[in-house]
Amino acid sequence: MENCKINVREPRAERGYIPIADHGLIGNLRTAALVSIDGSIESYCVPNFDSPSIFARILDKDKGGHFSITPTVSYTTKQNYLPSSNVLRTKFLNDKGVATVTDFLPRQPSNATTRPLLSWLVRRVEVVRGSFPLRVECAPAFNYARSKHTTKIMPDLSIPTTESNPTPHNKALFSSPDADLNLDLRFVPEASLAGVAEPEVELKILDLTDKGHLGLGVYTELLLQEGQSVTFILRTPPDHPYPDSVRPSPEKAKELGIPYEKLVLGASNLRAADDPMLTKALVHDLLDGTNHYWNSWIRRSTYQGSWKEAVNRSALALKLLIYEPTGAVVASPTFSLPEFIGGTRNCASWIRDASFTLYALIRLGFTHEANAYMDFIFERVKDKNADGSLKIMYTIHGSKDFPEDELSHLDGHKGSKPVRIGNGAIDHVQLDIYGELMDCIYLGQKYGRPLGYDTWVVVRELVDYVVKIYNEPDLSIWEVRGKKKHFTYSKVMLWVAIDRGLRLADKRSLPCPKRLEWLAARDDLYEQIMTKAWNAEKGFFGQSYEETEVLDSSLMIMPLVFFSTPSDPRFLSTLKQILHTPERGGLTSNGLVYRYDVSKSDDGVGGEEGTFCLCTLWCIEALARAGEYDKSLLVKAIGMFEDFLQYTNHVGLCTEEISDAGEGLGNAVQGFTHVTLISAAYNLSRLQAKLKI
Repeated sequence: MENCKINVREPRAERGYIPIADHGLIGNLRTAALVSIDGSIESYCVPNFDSPSIFARILDKDKGGHFSITPTVSYTTKQNYLPSSNVLRTKFLNDKGVATVTDFLPRQPSNATTRPLLSWLVRRVEVVRGSFPLRVECAPAFNYARSKHTTKIMPDLSIPTTESNPTPHNKALFSSPDADLNLDLRFVPEASLAGVAEPEVELKILDLTDKGHLGLGVYTELLLQEGQSVTFILRTPPDHPYPDSVRPSPEKAKELGIPYEKLVLGASNLRAADDPMLTKALVHDLLDGTNHYWNSWIRRSTYQGSWKEAVNRSALALKLLIYEPTGAVVASPTFSLPEFIGGTRNCASWIRDASFTLYALIRLGFTHEANAYMDFIFERVKDKNADGSLKIMYTIHGSKDFPEDELSHLDGHKGSKPVRIGNGAIDHVQLDIYGELMDCIYLGQKYGRPLGYDTWVVVRELVDYVVKIYNEPDLSIWEVRGKKKHFTYSKVMLWVAIDRGLRLADKRSLPCPKRLEWLAARDDLYEQIMTKAWNAEKGFFGQSYEETEVLDSSLMIMPLVFFSTPSDPRFLSTLKQILHTPERGGLTSNGLVYRYDVSKSDDGVGGEEGTFCLCTLWCIEALARAGEYDKSLLVKAIGMFEDFLQYTNHVGLCTEEISDAGEGLGNAVQGFTHVTLISAAYNLSRLQAKLKI
């Protein structure tokens, strides 16, 4: 069992916001759902990551939409993942009973070929001791809570009847023509102990229109005894209903002289493969198969260092961010969660995050994902903009169209507005992406599938473009919405882009007709950074050529990408300045690192923010690499890393930022944070072994 967290809770008529960190994540490599520690689906987009949400309670507690399974009596709660799995279990406990809710989006074992991927949300609630009263509410809010829907309670013809219960029980059907989406909620009751009857479930209409809902939901009250369980399944139903002849009944079995179980199997074979008869056996098979899928995948990890549990959990989280049909990687499965409660900083990114994600997975031996992503990105490189540039992000389907829209009708998490979908930064000039991308391509060539000549030509053209524009200003890794500047991080990553192009050409003996131009540009960039970004008076590299007095923790990347050695006096001086507290001119507070001082740099966003997990982990890795030459720095890095792990949530997941009070902020789960956690752990373990610490 992995980390657990206990909260004493009382049932309330009005349920407020749950802290961002108090959630687990489930997914099926198409989409993902956030599950709160009190048993509510808080964020879920159907059918894909970039589809409109049907549940967004985390962004609006009243009208965002939710699917909750919650006790109606006092309880404590624990939440954990099944070992080495992305199947999530929430446990409710009190003196009279224990209930568990097991949540997952089905995945088939890798060797399974008999059933297609079922795009279902499965929630299995069961009581394992005593009795427990629970209330189940399913209240979808289609199209980011913008579209109306109708709700019907009707017979479920996808579930076989029994001799003792010949009448099919009901299901709920939610229909939203405006959103062009239908959903149905079905259930399978069970009893696993002799002498215990199957629980009775009655779906009833739930009216939340006074809270802003544009359609009705459903609810049911359960009083489950030990040995009783109910599995709820939410899915998009087939477009056409099946006739009664496809739905077996005990009477039909007697009429045909066929054992009922055999008739059920035959009926399942007559139905579409993605709409099988919903049986108890199928429900158990889906859970076992999904758990086996995740167990088998994580066993391929090659990491054997000191922090295996944290690294494996990070790898499993990153896997959930991959969109399998195209190989694309999402930065986070959630959107518009605040970086400061009540504040305005709500944005995300793509190529950069995906490239770093693949770097981490390659380090752990997951080359299949690396090859799939490289295929995706090579297609984007072949479809460059007319001037030879790339977009900083693409949709998971490869499109360049990613407009930003403000959802003013949603309140935002704890009142943090605006709530945005898309990203207005897609047309931003962020030149660092070429460095991250070329570094990823280079690493992929070391551990993945070699690129062919035609692909090399388009990669080469990308480096040519970098050589042409490396003297231009941009808007930086932080997606500032102010004035373009010559940001030092961007210049370092442009140097990386050219350097990796040269290394690729040499390593693969590939033709490089502009080699001398590349070499000259790479050297010029290096000299520029050393002269124009260096603040000799204060002894650190500045955020930009224009503002050398502003410290920026992104520059911890320098030794990580081999721009400088970790023992370079200029870098060490910058590192030591960042490690000071903000009151002393640094960026570190309680072992956690801010991006930069927002009061000293006009980024065009405004508001406040917490410490950035990415920056903290970059700082730790930079310390570790410098520790190869000074063991005391490696010891400090290990201490900071161990301390940082205490800020992961109860199931080992990371948010984007951490507040002064230790509260998780920003999008969750944040891929970039898990990437840098893996990288830091990998290099800390490597240096521990090398230096015998």
